[in-house]
Amino acid sequence: MIQTSASARFGAPREPRKAMDPGRGLVAVLDFVSVSHLRAVVFLALLGLVFFLPGFFNIPPIDRDEARFAQATKQMVETGDLVDIRFQDEVRYKKPVGIYWLQAAVVETASKMGLPRAEVRIWLYRVPSMLGAIGAVLMTYWAALAFVGRRGAVVAGLLLCSCILLGVEARLAKTDAFLLFTVTAAMGAMAHIYLAWQRGDNRTNSWATPAIFWTAIAAGILLKGPLILMFIALTVIPLAIIDRSAAWLWRLKPMIGVPWVLLLVLPWFIAIFLRAGDTFFADSVGGDMLSKIASPKESHGAPPGLYFLLFWVTFWPGAPLAAMAAPAVWRARREPGAQFLLAWLIPSWIVFEIVITKLPHYVLPLYPAIAIMTAGAIERSVLSRSWLTKGAAWWFAIPVLVLSLAIVGAIILTRQPVFLAWPFIAASLIFGLFAWRLFDQNRAEASLLNAALASLFLMTATLGVVVPKLRPVFPSVEIAQALRQVVCVGPKAAAVGYHEPSLVFMTGTDTLLTDGSGAADFLLGGSCRFALVEARSERAFAARAEAIGLRYNVATRIDGYNFSQGKPVSIAIFRSEGTQ
Repeated sequence: MIQTSASARFGAPREPRKAMDPGRGLVAVLDFVSVSHLRAVVFLALLGLVFFLPGFFNIPPIDRDEARFAQATKQMVETGDLVDIRFQDEVRYKKPVGIYWLQAAVVETASKMGLPRAEVRIWLYRVPSMLGAIGAVLMTYWAALAFVGRRGAVVAGLLLCSCILLGVEARLAKTDAFLLFTVTAAMGAMAHIYLAWQRGDNRTNSWATPAIFWTAIAAGILLKGPLILMFIALTVIPLAIIDRSAAWLWRLKPMIGVPWVLLLVLPWFIAIFLRAGDTFFADSVGGDMLSKIASPKESHGAPPGLYFLLFWVTFWPGAPLAAMAAPAVWRARREPGAQFLLAWLIPSWIVFEIVITKLPHYVLPLYPAIAIMTAGAIERSVLSRSWLTKGAAWWFAIPVLVLSLAIVGAIILTRQPVFLAWPFIAASLIFGLFAWRLFDQNRAEASLLNAALASLFLMTATLGVVVPKLRPVFPSVEIAQALRQVVCVGPKAAAVGYHEPSLVFMTGTDTLLTDGSGAADFLLGGSCRFALVEARSERAFAARAEAIGLRYNVATRIDGYNFSQGKPVSIAIFRSEGTQ
């Protein structure tokens, strides 16, 4: 049962307490890092690097979203135009400019520091995502301090840091990891203000918390438009209904905050309006955001309930503990802390379940709330002792399932067993087994730490070792390497039948995406030109070449698998006769 005294309320700060079994095993780590905020912050930041770096540098560009973002940023760097967003000659107005600015700043800095070919190193474009993911972990820690003690806040940060979904997003050059950072910062600021108001703390609050709130909103708008406002509104509205008051919002100093947001976001929105008229707003709000509500976009439609099913994998290894924490959180739903966290979680989750277009990362900004609720239940030793404890077996089941699929997939695609991954696989299975077999209510922290290590080794095995070895899945890399080995200077390419964004990113912005006839005409147009023709289009290319008298030969052929379309590809690199 949850205690109802003021010192034990779900939203009341708690001082760090000693572990029930101090100094034993992995729990000693929490004892050490929970001594001070500095240790906790350094620990979580280093933990983020440990979790997110495996595979960060050597996973090739992922089609299609990551490669599209990276290519648009690359063109921004090439042209020096920091206002317009384009993929080759097409405007790319689905998202605002924020992530492109962040990526461009990293690439420009690396280039000025002398890093060769910085513009085609995909890991540079991923740096903002990794920093955003680490920032989200730290913001989860800060937000959790409004609800639990320092030790519980570290546990909340660990739950988010080790979850599979954040590990994936931290390695992709997209908006979602950094958006999570901004949403968590804004919600954390709201939580501190709201719970202080609930406690009757009438002391004049500093400007720091409101400044974090409004700056996070501005950054979120520049990253993904008004989506961050949805999370805030869907939290504030139920709280205002339950409390019959929203007076606490004045503590966020909106009379200064709103102009500050406008000052930060309006310059670019005005600039893009002057450049493209209302095209950006039509494409971004109407063509991208609103259209996803009623119809599936890019074959990503799914019925309600999908996110609930995915949660057990995407929030692993925290998902079993979240399930065990749910009954206690629900019993505490009238307490201010649980009330705020449930308002953060439930309304937005329902909206995402209703929306037709579904992608796993859409609900990521709700995971910090789940992490904090789970950490609160662990801190107060109120995890369920019912049948839900059987979910601890999931700590062992997920490594078995995921790693088996990874190895089988690697053997099918590469005909290699990827022995380098096997030690990490063994470690993941061992720690997952420990987490399962050693779990009980009084050792939840020890089981979580074992499960976190299982997650670390799982992601190292899959994302750090197996995925980079799947060369057939990344034909764009092989094509780019082949073009870099030619003798002639400044090779130009035209692609037929394989138009993935990663190809444009790897081979150059001027890569022509055309059909078989267009590729033959392109090859006839000059020397040091290459036609990248997928096997299904070779007949059209050959017919046109014969019609125009083009003499050509095959430089090489690359076989692979286009996972964006779910089919194998065989790409011949043709060159005009005489080109080396």
